[in-house]
Amino acid sequence: MLGGMKIVIAGGSGFLGTALTRELANNRHDVAILTRHAPREGPAGVTYVPWTPNGQRGPWASALERADAVVNLAGESIAAKRWSAAQKQKLRESRLLATRSLTTAIREAAQPPRVFASGSAVGYYGDRGPETLTEISPPGHDFLAGLAREWEAAADEVAHLTRVALLRTGIVLDRREGALPKMLPPFKMFVGGPLGSGTQYMSWIHRDDWVRLTVWAISHEGARGPLNVTAPNPVTNAEFSKALGRALNRPSLLPAPPFALRLLLGEMADGLLLGGQRALPVRATDLGFSFRYANIDEALANVLS
Repeated sequence: MLGGMKIVIAGGSGFLGTALTRELANNRHDVAILTRHAPREGPAGVTYVPWTPNGQRGPWASALERADAVVNLAGESIAAKRWSAAQKQKLRESRLLATRSLTTAIREAAQPPRVFASGSAVGYYGDRGPETLTEISPPGHDFLAGLAREWEAAADEVAHLTRVALLRTGIVLDRREGALPKMLPPFKMFVGGPLGSGTQYMSWIHRDDWVRLTVWAISHEGARGPLNVTAPNPVTNAEFSKALGRALNRPSLLPAPPFALRLLLGEMADGLLLGGQRALPVRATDLGFSFRYANIDEALANVLS
């Protein structure tokens, strides 16, 4: 990917957006972050553009003019709160309104960006047990699957104007942010173990590989449509728990019973913890992308070192 590109990121101040911004800025790209709360200062080469993601075009849309790429990572965290009806609506609106704002701006741009890389999730497939899932597998039928379908459909509305890449992201492994820090305390206290039966699959990816694959998707002309942004070797929750125990030199013996997780988290327990997907990054590997961290042991050893 050549330096000096202009890249606009919506959601650039979040967990993944911050890592992506750092990588792009370090490689001398001009990065504009659409944000509702701009910091006083940021890294060199990064500008912050106030925006209101309300489904419509706003003054911020001028940032998209002559942009090489637009990356859409905007949306309320799936695990921020228990899934009440109001929270589900907030999750849906935060994704759809931001995406519609961006697609409206792309449609009305004098020169649309060459690529629109928009967030999605492996939750698109629903809970499918041990079934091997690729980008052509049909969607599931639960809340997360419906949310991902709508999110992707909103992004696809500009596929006739620009190359659209749909980033179906799995569990991103990072020591300080994301899901992993929430998993560490029980293991450090010697009471870690699998969740429920432990047979549910986890499609994971090291944060650095997530950044590399996203940058690759921006620059690779063949990367269009859905892309599973996951490592090539998904594992069951029990296998993940054993690998985490090995990385921390702790046992992985005490399973968390499903009823307790459902009591604590409600529907979110099934959507995020007790169900899973065995998703493979077939499109990326077929197009030549190479993972640095393909196996869970080496990924956790690096993250936790």
